[in-house]
Amino acid sequence: MSDRHLPPTALTEAGWLGTVVAVQANFYRVQIDRAAEPPKFSLLCTRRTRLKKIGQQVMVGDRVVVEEPDWEGERGAISDVLPRRTELDRPPVANADCVLLVFALAEPSIDPIQLSRFLIKAESTQLDVQLCLNKSDLVGEEEREQWRDRLRQWGYDPLLLSVRTAWGVDDLARRLRDRVTILAGPSGVGKSSTIDRLVPAADVRVAGVSGKLKRGRHTTRHVELFELPNGGLLADTPGFDRPELDCLPRELPRYFPEIQRRLDLETCQFSDCFHREEPNCAVRGTWERYDHYLMFVEEAIVRQEERQQLGDRESTLKLRTKKNGQRYYEPKLASKKYRRLSRRQQHQNLQELCEDLEDI
Repeated sequence: MSDRHLPPTALTEAGWLGTVVAVQANFYRVQIDRAAEPPKFSLLCTRRTRLKKIGQQVMVGDRVVVEEPDWEGERGAISDVLPRRTELDRPPVANADCVLLVFALAEPSIDPIQLSRFLIKAESTQLDVQLCLNKSDLVGEEEREQWRDRLRQWGYDPLLLSVRTAWGVDDLARRLRDRVTILAGPSGVGKSSTIDRLVPAADVRVAGVSGKLKRGRHTTRHVELFELPNGGLLADTPGFDRPELDCLPRELPRYFPEIQRRLDLETCQFSDCFHREEPNCAVRGTWERYDHYLMFVEEAIVRQEERQQLGDRESTLKLRTKKNGQRYYEPKLASKKYRRLSRRQQHQNLQELCEDLEDI
């Protein structure tokens, strides 16, 4: 047997341990643990029927047990999923430790509101949040320092990076060592190029920035984990320009470091303060992102009201499907007396009526 097909050493009583690094359709790419150095083992696995029956989902980042693998054919079957330390739905990643947000200082330039949306979404995961500013070589030192000072006021210490010149790449690799990190940010800021720098063997497809729209072209299609040379895993996620903020209005203050700093020094007069027009509010003020906060609170309130209205609508309406597949709502009948009798019930009632007539 060649070195490529030598079995790894992470065998337990239950099977071989590994990490799911990619999910496509009903197949899972599992990197098997090794106690020794490379070569690494990667198996294309399916999920045991037992897991399907109990509804056990398998996610990127899951620690799994693989039974009776075929080393020559590089195939296997996942028989168990170990308990998760953390779990995210969007993007679907398990056991993550950190969110790395990548933005660009130029081409495309930073949109402060878009950056705030990404930061709030990252903070809502309750993971450690790291902020990286790529393409720093395309702007002058004065502009770089202005952005750095500005973001420190927000509560973040950004890492200046230039993937093109490799400036700051070593520092970034040290920050990510031995952690499972989710890479996120708008399209076109250099996420795929960052992965190529950190993991040269990854060979991630890179696209440029649209000259017409001044936005990045989407290149990542699914979540995938890449192993960092110095330890740790990096999850690439599909790029998007406007992450959905699905948190409740009351939760938003937790995701603004500026608000938390102010509440640590002073409390508001009312415990349920929304930090808008309430008297003696410790948060309301002239800090830069206060307008962002007000805008996001309004969005969250509208979204909450829409959900409540949808819930009320679904409680009084029933979803029906026509033969052509078209769906529509019809009112639910509140009382049984308004419902159409079944044929069996109609026949039974007719028999009872005939018996009553015979008795007359």
